[in-house]
Amino acid sequence: MNKIKKEHKIAIIYHSVHHKNTEKIAVAMADVLDAKLLTASEAKKHDLKDFELIGFGSGIYEADFHKTILEVIEINNLKDKPVFIFSTSGVKQTNIMKNKFNRNIISTLSRKQAKILGSFSCRGWDSAGPLVRLIGGVNKGRPNKRDLQRAREFAQEIQKRA
Repeated sequence: MNKIKKEHKIAIIYHSVHHKNTEKIAVAMADVLDAKLLTASEAKKHDLKDFELIGFGSGIYEADFHKTILEVIEINNLKDKPVFIFSTSGVKQTNIMKNKFNRNIISTLSRKQAKILGSFSCRGWDSAGPLVRLIGGVNKGRPNKRDLQRAREFAQEIQKRA
């Protein structure tokens, strides 16, 4: 694995495919945190030990984070490493299922003994699936300005906790 230059103490690792929903959130958070942005594929090629804080973000695919994010977590030693997570999804999360899609990754990070500082999720434009495609997708225009502002505020809170 290659070492990453020490110019950044914070990394945001993300996987964003169809409409770049997760990337938009990652960029908003990175601006607040002055973080190094890495796609999950890029992160798999690097040793992440020199980062003092790492964020993991993904769109939700079949009710879970994308497998490349999970692979990055598995190949790195995250013991006692402060981390946060974020996701975007076409499905509205009600109070009953708040952060439901983040639960599996929280469990994985807990098993890796990472220090989880917080979890963020918001809706994103979804045009996957035959029924959704027929109507042109759901949540078009999401994440919107309000979602991006909430992501920035979440990043500010994470910065205080780190």
